[in-house]
Amino acid sequence: MKIIFATGNKGKLREAAEILGEGYELVTPADMGITEDIPETGDTLKENSIQKASYLYERLHVNCFADDTGLMVDALGGAPGVHSARYATDGHDFDANIVKLLSELEKVGANTPEQRTARFMNVVTLIIDGEMHFFEGVVEGHIALSRNGSKGFGYDPVFIPDAFPGQTMAELGEEVKNSISHRGMSLRAMATWLKENVGE
Repeated sequence: MKIIFATGNKGKLREAAEILGEGYELVTPADMGITEDIPETGDTLKENSIQKASYLYERLHVNCFADDTGLMVDALGGAPGVHSARYATDGHDFDANIVKLLSELEKVGANTPEQRTARFMNVVTLIIDGEMHFFEGVVEGHIALSRNGSKGFGYDPVFIPDAFPGQTMAELGEEVKNSISHRGMSLRAMATWLKENVGE
């Protein structure tokens, strides 16, 4: 089955391909001639994932899925949340985002793991034959006092998952990270649903 994943991120594409397994041919919007930025103007992760998947389906009328991810930090009232990728600047400068995140936590006096609780959340919207289906993943943890590790991307160097209390996501390595990641949870749930309801 050919299915479009609304991403240009090779790491995300590889992760999704590994989880879906044989029988699925993943293509990107660029492969299908869509090279413009897909709008993400929703107030929630779910709204953004719906917006991206709908954008593709309305133009191409082929099966597709999109996801949106956010980091929710309790001491910051859930920020950066839906604005995670653009927290410090207009576009995906995660070094600047991490600097701002650590600075904001210092400002509110959150200096212990208990005061820095956070979670990564992911929502996948799958459109099959015009019908929408949703899958979600959550990883609980806390924000480190400083960045550690070089194997991840985004906020991985400062996010310590509860499942591995001594290491940031960027120290775990791709295989371990994917096994517990929020996106991995969503994608595995989607893969299970596809196998049970659509086949290959």
